[in-house]
Amino acid sequence: MAAAHIVGTFAVWDYVVFALMLLVSAAVGVYCAMSGGGQQSSQDFLMGGRKMTAVPVALSLTATFMSAITVLATPSEVYQYGAMFILFTLSYSLMVFVTSEVFLPIFYRLGVTSTYEVSSIRSPLTSKLHQETVLYTGIVIYVPALALKQVTGFDLWGAVMSTGIVCTFYCSLGGLKAVVWTDVFQLATMMAGFLVVIIRAVLLHGGFSVIIDDSQKGGRLNLWDFDPNPFKRHTFWTITFGGAFVWIGIYGVSQAQVQRYVSCKSLNHARTSLYLNLVGLWAILLCAVFSGLCLYAIYQDCDPWTAGLISAPDQLMPYLVMDILRDYPGLPGLFVAAAFSGTLSTVSSSINALAAVTVEDLVKPYISMSDRKLSWISKGLSLFYGAVCIGMAAIASLLGGLLEAALSIFGIIGGPLVGLFSLGIFCPFANSTVSTVQFLHKKTGKMIGTDFVFWCSFGSAQLVDGWYSLSYLYFSPAGAITVFAVGVIMSLLTGLAFLLTSKLYFLFFS
Repeated sequence: MAAAHIVGTFAVWDYVVFALMLLVSAAVGVYCAMSGGGQQSSQDFLMGGRKMTAVPVALSLTATFMSAITVLATPSEVYQYGAMFILFTLSYSLMVFVTSEVFLPIFYRLGVTSTYEVSSIRSPLTSKLHQETVLYTGIVIYVPALALKQVTGFDLWGAVMSTGIVCTFYCSLGGLKAVVWTDVFQLATMMAGFLVVIIRAVLLHGGFSVIIDDSQKGGRLNLWDFDPNPFKRHTFWTITFGGAFVWIGIYGVSQAQVQRYVSCKSLNHARTSLYLNLVGLWAILLCAVFSGLCLYAIYQDCDPWTAGLISAPDQLMPYLVMDILRDYPGLPGLFVAAAFSGTLSTVSSSINALAAVTVEDLVKPYISMSDRKLSWISKGLSLFYGAVCIGMAAIASLLGGLLEAALSIFGIIGGPLVGLFSLGIFCPFANSTVSTVQFLHKKTGKMIGTDFVFWCSFGSAQLVDGWYSLSYLYFSPAGAITVFAVGVIMSLLTGLAFLLTSKLYFLFFS
């Protein structure tokens, strides 16, 4: 495929808008560090003193996993395959209900800082998830910067370094409170970026009805496919139920999201934040899907990708922006600021989550120190993980075709975790000994996660072509169900073995 064609270059005002986004984000970190007496303890730094309210936490929950990949990839998905992605509104709804009623009350009442405190193998589990999170975060920094650079001429490494440094700065200075409030600002920036593109596209193309009509004629409003075939990439069932498992893995048990729930001042505030977040998820998804329909309506007769004007589908949105907004200085910069706001919100959440689980799982159990010292340790860890994530972005630039596989691996991690935590919640007879849980995580989780993804990604024999094409949205439920089933079986077997051993002991030695 030919190299991407640069439609236009950034004007001074575009750089001003982008720099302003970074400046406001940094300023929020300074304010949060100085307000309320500063960060006096690790709980203040990592959990906002457990005094956060519902609205900012809700907006932060929405922003955290609406990364730049969402801003760039979802419209491209709709452009190529249709608006079926809108059915994720249903999977979001199922996810919020299950998380609110099952996982949230347990984590909140336990008052944990790290979700892995409830596991007897917290140290190895923490280490493994650290590796996956750092890799994913590096990719989140690098991939959108590359897509934007190839189309807009925006400086690649200048964007990577500036966003990475600013993100590390406000995370290390202001802790969770800074992360939450910058997420609020960054979510607003993402919405503004989408709306600018949508409004201009609608005016240019003759109105909403024209875009909808063109999308209908082009087969892009194909929403209701009830085919139960699990090997079909997207159907009503794969998106609604498979997608629900994927998002429960993110919202129900992931450190970044649970950390926000527990930071709320009450369980009611935490639950309210989750339902308000649902509205935010719907709004972002609606904007992303309609942006994809705008893409199709404008380029239905001249596809930039097949025409060789871009080198990858994720460059479609930047191409559209430079095509229809290049005569409006500052507006292309607003869209780029929106994309990198998605990057900042995801990366800052990862840095804060990594620091939290390191302190709780790898420092506090082994080293006794004051809360004040733990606060400084937390800040140092945020600085360290920020630097590591920037370095991982450099490594991501060398991975080439492995990027998609790495993203898939991170997405699948949630499935086995959902199975593991569900086992503990729903099965009081589950054996919690170290050996059993280690078996579940290291063997079953690894097989369903890493080994399965690499098998699917890099090759399969003719005999397993069906499994090779299993919808990627079913990887997470497959992991959850397998871990849960094996956990139940192993717990019953080990429990039975213990009972038999005890009876034999009393029979012969009593």
